[in-house]
Amino acid sequence: MPTESSKHLHRPQAILALAAIAVAAWAAWLGWDQIRDTHPDGSTTGPYQPWQVIGLVLTLLVPVSWAASHKYGAAAIIGPTVGLTVAAAYDWSDDASGLFVIGVFMVMIGTLAVTGLLSPLIAFLTRTRD
Repeated sequence: MPTESSKHLHRPQAILALAAIAVAAWAAWLGWDQIRDTHPDGSTTGPYQPWQVIGLVLTLLVPVSWAASHKYGAAAIIGPTVGLTVAAAYDWSDDASGLFVIGVFMVMIGTLAVTGLLSPLIAFLTRTRD
């Protein structure tokens, strides 16, 4: 059984693993959908549908919950935030207006806020009494 001090050695790997999972989840749920929906009035929406974003969130809930419940709270917050931020920046970087930066910033802040609230809650709820 690893001691608390040996777990610190694995935290960078946990952050990288969660970031990689977040990038893969982005690619699986959102990365393939690049076409905006055009409505009869000429307005456009998308390219993502609500079910895709919900799927992404639910997919990431599993590794974030695991990490938080195994005392990798920082990794549960930093990893998905970095991964989704990088994925959004890459996916949206072809926007000539430059406004994609605002969207990427919103993804970063939103992911940081949600994982920052959820990870300590999960760690608290899953703690074992010694």
